[in-house]
Amino acid sequence: MRVSTVTMFEQSTASINRQQNEFLKVSQQIASGRRVVNPSDDPQAASRAVGVDQSKAMTQQYADARVSARNSLAQTESILNSISDAVTSAKALLIQASSDTLSDADRESIASELKGIYETMLGQANATDGNGRYLFGGYKDNAPPFVKSADGNVEYTGDVSAREQRVDSSRLMPVNENGVTIFQSVPSGAGYIAEASVDNQGSVTFSGPQIVDVNDAGYGESYRIVFNEDNTVESGFSYQVQRFEDGAWLEDDADLVASGEYTGEGQQLNFGGVNVTLSGTPAEGDEILITQAGSDERGADLFRTMEAAIRVLETPAENDTQKAALRNTLNTSMRDLDNALDNVLTVRASAGARLNELDVIDAVGSNRMLNYEQTLSDLVDLDYAAAISEYSLRQVGLQAAQQAFVNIKGMSLFNYM
Repeated sequence: MRVSTVTMFEQSTASINRQQNEFLKVSQQIASGRRVVNPSDDPQAASRAVGVDQSKAMTQQYADARVSARNSLAQTESILNSISDAVTSAKALLIQASSDTLSDADRESIASELKGIYETMLGQANATDGNGRYLFGGYKDNAPPFVKSADGNVEYTGDVSAREQRVDSSRLMPVNENGVTIFQSVPSGAGYIAEASVDNQGSVTFSGPQIVDVNDAGYGESYRIVFNEDNTVESGFSYQVQRFEDGAWLEDDADLVASGEYTGEGQQLNFGGVNVTLSGTPAEGDEILITQAGSDERGADLFRTMEAAIRVLETPAENDTQKAALRNTLNTSMRDLDNALDNVLTVRASAGARLNELDVIDAVGSNRMLNYEQTLSDLVDLDYAAAISEYSLRQVGLQAAQQAFVNIKGMSLFNYM
């Protein structure tokens, strides 16, 4: 069979091109550090690598989200720390103001200090993050959550939800708190609180209430003590303990929790599992509310507590009625501040727990990322030892093909004639 010169040239060229392609392929792998440079190199590995890359990208997105969540929680925790300090300072001032040795001017001076603390609390309640969003407005974060109404009282206008952020595929985490949770709530088990009506004209003061029996059938209900003039008793006054039920006070004698003569001067009343000590002289229709802190009959409100304390300290205590109002308001305010401090510390602990959780999720996410990187490396990364060996082999093959072509093209029958 005769082999033409053209055929020899074509076969030699094809061999050189094939060896050169293989050599360049290995060179490209070494240069890029990847075994799978093009999907055609290993379609199955390339397909799996795409899925792993997507998982890595999602894991990185969650890691970025955790950075944002950590910043929000850290700022929230810092502000809650400042608020707890402010509540503690306010409580110390109220204890100081309770002293009978202080004059009206002294109490007015304390009221000025309380105003400063009050404004600090309001400023912290309307704090913003680095992006200008209000921290404690829930999802309504484009406006101050706490605003002063026309009568000077602070009202919450934000959302009652807490903003959440997905920090992992299976974890949607609250990254801040709404204002109601911090400033208008009490911790569970806060107990009872007493409050004298602002319309009281007598000089009755209270101590307590103290919880004596949480298993009492009436424990957890709301009550009020009403004083009435009564000529049938020696003291001239009687009392009724009424229970709040179905949106109204039960005033009928058959529904009364307790009633009797009011004797004053340390008289103790026991009802609903609580004990209240009363002193002083009432007036017709005077009332004292006894209810659980944060109940529907008397919701918790840190700003309202501060406003009431400031108002009573600015009012001169010149007669028995004003002195009783001062003592009762301060007693109520101090209990409110105790509950507010416990609540702020509870919320702060919750924020701290979420910061710790983010650390745990970060550790899990880092391990997951390492697993993805290892899987991706196994799929597409290059084994340099094997690649360099193949590089040398392809280089020898290319040189052999070139040398063979040189030798073949020089062959001629005239050399043998």
